Parts: sequence; C-alpha cells; structure tokens
Amino acid sequence: MLDQNIVREATRLTRAGRLTEATALLQRMLRGEGASSGTTGRAVRVGPARLDPPTLDVKVHAVEERTSGRATEHASILGHRRPAPLKGVKDFAGLGLRGLGRLAPPSTSDIVPDGASFIKGTFGNAAGSRTYKLFIPSRAPAPPRPLIVMLHGCTQSPDDFAAGTRMNFFAEEQNCFVVYPEQPHGANQAKCWNWFRAGDQQRGDGEPSLIAGITRQIMRDHGIDPKRVYVAGLSAGGAAAAIMGATYPDLYAAVGVHSGLACGAASDLPSALTAMRQGGAPGATVKACSPVPTIVFHGDRDTTVHPDNGDRVLDGLGEAESRKAKVVRGRVPDGHSYTRTILTAAHGRDISEHWSVHGAGHAWSGGSPAGSYTDPRGPDATREMLRFFMEHPLSA
Repeated sequence: MLDQNIVREATRLTRAGRLTEATALLQRMLRGEGASSGTTGRAVRVGPARLDPPTLDVKVHAVEERTSGRATEHASILGHRRPAPLKGVKDFAGLGLRGLGRLAPPSTSDIVPDGASFIKGTFGNAAGSRTYKLFIPSRAPAPPRPLIVMLHGCTQSPDDFAAGTRMNFFAEEQNCFVVYPEQPHGANQAKCWNWFRAGDQQRGDGEPSLIAGITRQIMRDHGIDPKRVYVAGLSAGGAAAAIMGATYPDLYAAVGVHSGLACGAASDLPSALTAMRQGGAPGATVKACSPVPTIVFHGDRDTTVHPDNGDRVLDGLGEAESRKAKVVRGRVPDGHSYTRTILTAAHGRDISEHWSVHGAGHAWSGGSPAGSYTDPRGPDATREMLRFFMEHPLSA
C-alpha cells in the first residue's frame, strides 16, 4: 500500500534537493517498512502548482534467463522484491526506472517506408507549443484521407514510437497520415504526457488543447477526412489518448488505449500512483470515452499500470444502450494467448474491443524491437487498432 504521508514527504525532500533521503524513504515504503519518525514528522504539503511534472512510467527490458530448463522473464521495474537503486531526480520522480540500458536510435528504414515522407512541424497556442513529426504516405493525393494521432509513452520520441509500433508502414498500406506530437523535457522531465493533472484533462486547456490544435492544423493543411480522425497512445500516451476521446468526441472518431488509464483516473501525484498500482484511486471520477468507440490493449502481467485500468477506460461506454458482449480467445503462433472482448450496441455496431494479452507486461503488443516498450510476441496492436479505426468513421 502507498503511504500518502511518505509520498508527500518524499516530494518535499526532492524539492529540497535531498534526493538520497527521498529515494531511501520510498524504497522503505515499497518494502513495507515504515518511515523514521524523524522524517515523516516533518511532512509538509506542497501545492501542485509548484511541483515539477513527475514521471509516471518505466522502461521494461526483457532478459531471457534459463533456470532449470525453463525460461523466465525479468524486468527492471520498481516494486519488485529487490528494486534497483534509483539514481537522480529523473528516475526518482514518479517512482519509475529507466531500464537497464538505452536502445540505439532507430534507423530511417525502421521508421518510414521507401517513398514516403516523415517531416517535422510545430504548433503553438496560449497553452504553449509542441513539435511533431508527420508521416505522409507515398501515394498520389486521393479523396480526403484518414489521420491517426499517435501519443508516445514516457522517455520516448516520435521516431522511437514510430519504429516500435510500425504504424507508418501500416498507414502506407491504408493511405493514411500519421502525426506524432512530441512532449518535451521542459513540460515533463521524462517526456510523459501529464495525464494526471486536472488542468491537462479538460477541453480547450493545457495539453489537450495542444494535441487538438496539432490535429486540426494537419487536417487543414493536408485535406484530411474529418470523419476519419483517430487518436491512440501507449502508457502515459494511452492515458492522454483516453482524455482526448473524452474531451473531443466531435474531433476523434475512435480511440486506442494501450497500457493506459482512463480520463479522470487521477488528479495529482498520490492518486496517480494509486491508480497505476491498484487500478483506480479512491473517489476518482472516471470519464468514459462515450460516445467514442474505443479499443484497449493491456498485458495482464503489467506491473507498471495495473491491468484493471484497461477495464476502467471502457467503464460507462454505451451504458445508455442495450449491449452484447462477445468473447474470442486465441493465441499468436509462438507468442502470447489473448482474450478479446467485443462490446456491441443494440443497433449492431461494435463500440469497443478489449484485448487482454496473457503473460504480457508493459509494452506495445506485437511491436518491433527497433523501438522501446515493445513485445514482438503479439497480438499485433497496430494492425488491430488500424482495422478498428477504419471500421468506425465519426458519427453524424
């Protein structure tokens, strides 16, 4: 269990530059040990406006190890019995670890198919500015084409996310545009979208206004079909995608949430930690993406974002209608098994899909090892999300 007094005290120590003490305090909490009275007795509540945006994500690096003839998987994730030491404020903030090492930057051939373009742009408004990378398919201009907005996870970049998901290659086949807004270090020191802050969960404000502004700029400049605009993301980006579906249902026709959380799952650092570890913060007001069709992917062994968060993303979706659920179970050859739950409304239209990937952790299902946070053993989240999107144009 999270001790909120310890979390607040660790925050205070971090603000004071006492990182070693803050790290030790959090590690004692995660081991189930109490804090010394001399530390927690000095806890001071710090206003949210003064806090640096915390990192709420980790990078997982799977290492196969043979033990007694069986393959086991290990990951550098805070919360295991023997957590690795935290080093510096970037690792401490948000209780996340970066992983065992850095991947080499992906090559151009891993990011964009031959003949297509991947260009950089910028958008700004009263909330600030963000750069983005835009994938333009190689085919000659056709009738208005679809647009997919892809929101990366913490520590990722547009290039990394594009390489890991291979969304550009699938979009080339479907003649779609894809835009990757980039969260800078200045907005969050580990480049996480600030899904847990109340000011970044509202239409017309904060990061939602920037993401929507980028979307509309691409639509205007490239003749995008306004009925076929979609948003998806991983982890912190998945939580941000859920927020976009909840706050801009007139802009996005469907939403994809991979290993993320529902809009309203948290409003500050303590509630975010609770939601990530337990699947929901007490008293949280979750805003379902209704009426936006939503597809969710989540590994059932995700120890970074509790798998129950996948269910909460879909809470309330289509509640006003009579719904039917269809459950399909399968397995990827030499890969993960999965349970796919399809929710259908009374008029026969599928309104949601929930893919629970058995044995998978905190990683993009079916992704390429050229990017981070990927699990190549499938099922292929990119292919399935794009298929789901194309089946769901924006309703009148």
